[in-house]
Amino acid sequence: MHPVIRTCIQRLALGIATLWVVSVIVFGMFELLPGNFAQAVLGQSATPEIVENFNKRAGLDRPFLERYGTWLAGAVQGDFGVTFGSLTSAGTQARTVASIIMPRLENTLFLAAVAAACSVPLALGLGLLAALYRNSIFDRVVNAATLVSISFPEFFVGYILMLFLAVEHPWFYATASVDSTTSFWEHLARIGLPVIGLTLVIVAHMMRMTRAAIINLLSSPFIEMARLKGMPPSRVVWHHALPNAWAPIATVVALNLAYLVVGVVVIEVVFNYPGIGQLMVDAVQSRDIPVVQACAIIFATVYILLNLSADIIGIATNPRLLHPR
Repeated sequence: MHPVIRTCIQRLALGIATLWVVSVIVFGMFELLPGNFAQAVLGQSATPEIVENFNKRAGLDRPFLERYGTWLAGAVQGDFGVTFGSLTSAGTQARTVASIIMPRLENTLFLAAVAAACSVPLALGLGLLAALYRNSIFDRVVNAATLVSISFPEFFVGYILMLFLAVEHPWFYATASVDSTTSFWEHLARIGLPVIGLTLVIVAHMMRMTRAAIINLLSSPFIEMARLKGMPPSRVVWHHALPNAWAPIATVVALNLAYLVVGVVVIEVVFNYPGIGQLMVDAVQSRDIPVVQACAIIFATVYILLNLSADIIGIATNPRLLHPR
């Protein structure tokens, strides 16, 4: 078997094992929380009979290992059970967690895809130019601007953007409220401010990592040889330095793409965007544990898959990583 294929299989197996450990932690941590879930959802006025009926419908009266096995088997197939909110009344039809999460997940992925399409090319371009014109005024201005943007928390950036670009100058929508009837172009227009906020946050990481990786390679012997041959600086960067810098760049890009999906909770709450982050916050407030568990597993899956992708890209572009010695 080819070493790259073998390494990819090993990374995939490690990712599956990591995801299983995360599932145990996510499901088990809720067992350690104090109080009674049924009492918290139904309220203090619920009678013992209503609490018992709720526990029976939710499956909370079964042993932990049995509940975990059932939940894990369903989660592998995309079935995360039913929401606690639909079990509060005996006559209410149970609503599945997947039916609630899927539309929200599509919204989050759409927001993340648009933000990635804007931020990744911008960050790579700024990083390459900053490395090409190292210690110039352009390099210093870009570094200062990215440091300023990364220093502010997301909610502060969101409110500042809302104030200046939606209230003082109504160029964008102040909130990103969308639903199933919203057209594609209107959806794209309403997420303008969230996309700008996410771009300002993640461009700094990717730009600085790209700049550092290129500058580190520019001191290598093969780069010095290319310069001695009289090659222009742009050709040295594009044809010699950049291909060897894909491994660290791919890692930081994958981590920031994971943040776009996992870390959009604050941005979604600030702009009232109906994504999976907003759903998780609402589920925590309403003590809807199955929804919180499903959101946590989805976040962990996305994060692990993107990290695996970064490892595979790094190995494919730099086979020396297969032999660290």
